[in-house]
Order: sequence, then structure tokens, then C-alpha cells
Amino acid sequence: MTSSQRCAETRCTIIPPHILNEVIKNGRPGQSNQALLTLNSDFSIRTIRALRSVQPRPLVVDDVKQVTTTIYDDQNTMQLPGTLLASAPTVGQTPAMGDPAADAAFDNLRATYAFFLSQYQWRSIDDHGMPLVATVHYGDGYDNAYWNGKQMVFGDGGGDIFQNFSGSLDVVGHELTHGVTEFTAGLVYQDQSGALNESISDVFGSLIKQQHLGQTADQADWLIGADVLTPQVQAMDTALSKPAALRWMKQPGDAYKNPLMGKDPQPGHMDDYDYTKFDNGGVHINSGIPNRAFYLAATKLGGYAWERAGLIWFSALPQVGRLSTFAQFAALTARTAATLYPGSPEIQQAVADAWREVGVPTRA
Repeated sequence: MTSSQRCAETRCTIIPPHILNEVIKNGRPGQSNQALLTLNSDFSIRTIRALRSVQPRPLVVDDVKQVTTTIYDDQNTMQLPGTLLASAPTVGQTPAMGDPAADAAFDNLRATYAFFLSQYQWRSIDDHGMPLVATVHYGDGYDNAYWNGKQMVFGDGGGDIFQNFSGSLDVVGHELTHGVTEFTAGLVYQDQSGALNESISDVFGSLIKQQHLGQTADQADWLIGADVLTPQVQAMDTALSKPAALRWMKQPGDAYKNPLMGKDPQPGHMDDYDYTKFDNGGVHINSGIPNRAFYLAATKLGGYAWERAGLIWFSALPQVGRLSTFAQFAALTARTAATLYPGSPEIQQAVADAWREVGVPTRA
């Protein structure tokens, strides 16, 4: 089986199944039906995704001198890639497509590409100039966005709960980072290695948004996907004085609490690790633990989080074992901090302390 055949069966979605299940249970008939259709579509290849992830890492394509971004319109079908809207150099003007969802997809793909190139000298998804491809208007009110191993796919959302997936920079960054992880660490999408896979996407999705906004670690909100929730949902969620979001790296478990989505189940400490078999061993739930570790490391280090904490995490990726546990990854980030900053024990200590605060040792 070729890497492209394997990747074609991959689907790493931004809306986790536990949220869709809550909407099915709590929503009005139209909301429940839409969530059920989305969940069934996602579930149809969820097991295949886990199986494919144990195959060898994909091979890089030949080096491409000019990275292109191509946008398709699926016209509310589920037949990828759809009708071509535009294909243009990623660096340059956004082509005139006359479609806000398509324009946003192009701009956010470009911002993600520019982030990895400027900060880590990583050129596109595979570091060899892999073209960026996206389809907008996937499905009829499809409540999700995903990376399938070859391209980004954006639904429009039903409009009651979820909206505008292509317009969310941290969502686009999250999904494309799944591709970067596939070409570096190749983390198996199951249990702790799968939760690390999800966490790494949250980390860099947040950092891409922070760089775009010019925010330091202390200024950032550390929310993931707040802007894909509609104003109706935001109005319901009054538990905390912050917007509702899909996840909150600062305080896992408090991203949302409302009658439609239920209560955020993410733990922020190993004492509360969820040993569920659901969602490939809780990959979207237990990712809260390494998410909080990164937040703690970034805020302890201060300044722009992508410059030191982000560099440590990114530099660790190619060294990660495909079945890495939280403790193994923590130990690797501690060693990487020592390698990158040999004369700065305070940086090494900040990384070790961050993992210790979430109950993960840095000596695996």
C-alpha cells in the first residue's frame, strides 16, 4: 500500500465524537439529526484511521520550488475534491474567488504555511513543498473539518451550533499540523500516542493564532475553536467569563458547559486520566493533559510561546517514537530543552516543572 492510499483513509476531525454525541442527546430534532449525520460520516472510517496509522510514515514527495494552494467547492456534496475554484502560489495575493469560505480557507492555509516556514524553517506539510489543498462547502451543513492525509476538508456547519470552519485560523492550523506530525513523529492514533497527536495539533494551532495576533503567552486565550461555535451557543455558556471553545489548554475541563454540548470532559492531570475505549482510547479527551503541560511551560518561559516552548516541542517531533507515552514525550522535551539551551537551566527546569504539575515524570 502506498502512503497516498493510506493517507486517503485518514480523517482527523476538529469536533470530537463526545461533543457530537451530546448534541445528538440534547439537541432539537434538526440539531440532533445533523450531528448524527456528521458522526456517522466520521465514524465510517475511524477504525480504518487507527489501523492505517500503524503503517510506515509517508514518503516525502520530490522537492517543489513553489508551494501552491488549491481550493475546491464541493457544492454541499461529499464527493472530493469538488469543483476547482482557484490554484495559486501560497505566498501572494488571495485569488478572487467570490466565496467568503474559500477566501478564508486560502488565507488561513497561507498563514499556517508562513508560520512553520518562518519559525521552524519547515516548508509546507512535508518540508518539501507539498501543495496545500482544501475543499469548502463539504456536505449539507456538515458539522466538522478534517485532514484526510492529502487535503483539508471544511463543512459549513448547521448554523445552530457550529459555523464557518474554514474561517477559524486555529482550526486550520490544528488540522494541517496533523499532516506535519504524520511526516515527522508518525504518532499512532490510539491511546496516549493518539492523545499526543491531538495535543500537538492543538499546540501549534494555538501558536499560529498567537503569532497572527502578535500575542505573548500571557496575552493569549489558549482556546481552541471558539469561533466555530455560533453566538447562540456562546450565549448559553455562562459558566466562565470567557468564550466557549472546543478545548481550553489553560484549564482543560472548562472549555464549555451548556445544555447542548454538555460539560467539557478533558482532564488536566494524570490523576484524572480517562481509560475509555471510546474515540480511539480518548484521544480528544486525554489530550488535555499534555495541552496543559505546554501551556504551563510556555507561560513559565514567558514571551512569545512559539519562540522557546514551541521550538522545543517542534524539535522533539522527529525524535518521537510512534507509540510514545506522555512520560516518554515529556522526557524527550526535557532532553531537547537541554540540547537547545545548554546554558539556560531555568528553561530546562520550566519544561520539567510543567510536566510535573500535570502528573507526568520527565524521566521515562
